[in-house]
Amino acid sequence: MRIAAHTLGCKLNYAETSDHLRRLSEEGNEIVDWSQLADLYLINTCTVTAVAEKKCRAVIRQAHRRNPEAQIVVMGCFAQTAAAEVAKIPGVTQVLGNEGKRLLSYSTVGNHSSAEGSARTRTFFKIQDGCDYFCTYCAIPYARGRSRSATVEETLCAARRIAASGAKEVVLTGINTGTFGQQRGESFLDLLRGLDQIESILRYRISSIEPNLLTDEIIDFVARSRAFLPHFHVPLQAGSDHVLRLMHRRYNTALYRDKVMKIKHSMPDACIAADVMAGFNGESEAEFRKAMEFIAGIPISYLHVFTYSDRPGTAALKLGEKVPVEVRHEHTARLLELSAEKHRQFIASQLGKVRPVLWEHTVHPSRTTHHAPLMEGWTDNYIRVQAPYDEARVNTVQQVTLERENITEEAASE
Repeated sequence: MRIAAHTLGCKLNYAETSDHLRRLSEEGNEIVDWSQLADLYLINTCTVTAVAEKKCRAVIRQAHRRNPEAQIVVMGCFAQTAAAEVAKIPGVTQVLGNEGKRLLSYSTVGNHSSAEGSARTRTFFKIQDGCDYFCTYCAIPYARGRSRSATVEETLCAARRIAASGAKEVVLTGINTGTFGQQRGESFLDLLRGLDQIESILRYRISSIEPNLLTDEIIDFVARSRAFLPHFHVPLQAGSDHVLRLMHRRYNTALYRDKVMKIKHSMPDACIAADVMAGFNGESEAEFRKAMEFIAGIPISYLHVFTYSDRPGTAALKLGEKVPVEVRHEHTARLLELSAEKHRQFIASQLGKVRPVLWEHTVHPSRTTHHAPLMEGWTDNYIRVQAPYDEARVNTVQQVTLERENITEEAASE
């Protein structure tokens, strides 16, 4: 059977999709690119915003148009929270929520579209699922359930299997990674210490961690560890204490600033990304200006910007005055402009420096240097660079001097 997959949403979804494709391939199925004709289309969905749900519907319809005779299996958060609606979309043959998924999964992807590729460079590793926080805007706890994880030792066993596959960089994923081990009397830091001892894995990234769970001990450990990289994704969501309280976030702007400054003190070249939401209910123009000033004043490297949309069943529906849709989009645009400027400043600060790059098995025939295909890789602090393709470099780490000519990184977008 020919199987194609498409993933929307977070890195945890990519990890889960790739794990399914690996298993399906082991059973003798042929994994093909999403753009190709397939007998079965696997779609992993997201419900974080109304825009995300709209994209999910569009992808399902795209698959049905491509092959009306194909099976379409829809899984993930949108499938969990709107199963009846998804089942009615023409072409859908099976709807799978998040129940029953394996908690521990490991999978290798060369990029975000396929599990194929001979070079195993980066792997998304699911270490935790679910969330107990119930932020007022978020439907994820209803879609994925309460926070849960395996033991440290069980997770390290899965990491050793990743190491045996040849992957050199592992991205730790989860819905709320910092809560790893809490229900068992263990901690996320316990896991990090164990992972750092698996020497055949050269690099680890923490995909996202809540600021209130990013302890000084974790920052200090990453700064002095063998393999954890100076790259942090620390959700902010709002740069206003008033809006953070409306969201039921478990920190304020002072704590967030302290964490960012601690990272930069310990790792001056660290890349720090932040999630920010535009147009949350009750966010006045004055509160938005506060947020812009706060973000401008801290050394973060770029933003992931989301436009707020109402989620059925969430507490945010009862909060404050709604921000007009056109104002939400205007605020999103202003945040994206700020992100682009932050990113330019970060890149400029790295020019002329020598950073370790893990080269991936990516070839771009359309991008040429004297008609030679190009390969790409990522620095430890998450700058994408390119060089003439050399198969001997694939899945190796090389010291590279950063110059404008070899940096291909683009600013983050919504």
